[in-house]
Amino acid sequence: MEKVEFIPVDDDKPVSFFVLEETRINGISYLLVTESEDDEAKAYILKDTSKDGDSQAQYEFVEDDDELEMVGAIFAELLEDVDIEF
Repeated sequence: MEKVEFIPVDDDKPVSFFVLEETRINGISYLLVTESEDDEAKAYILKDTSKDGDSQAQYEFVEDDDELEMVGAIFAELLEDVDIEF
């Protein structure tokens, strides 16, 4: 599993996540990440909010319930052997 470092906008201390899966929906990239490789670890969905031409990707946590449910369903299909709760 790939581990990626993110630097929050409001803090310069990097945060590391393991990327479980990624997908693209309607031209938007999403990542399913977790803080550890533990089977009981919490999973989060991040959305790429960077603009065309940006030198680095910018990700935000998906907080909209409808978007979270829709993207979560896609990840659940992609990882059918993994039990995911949002």
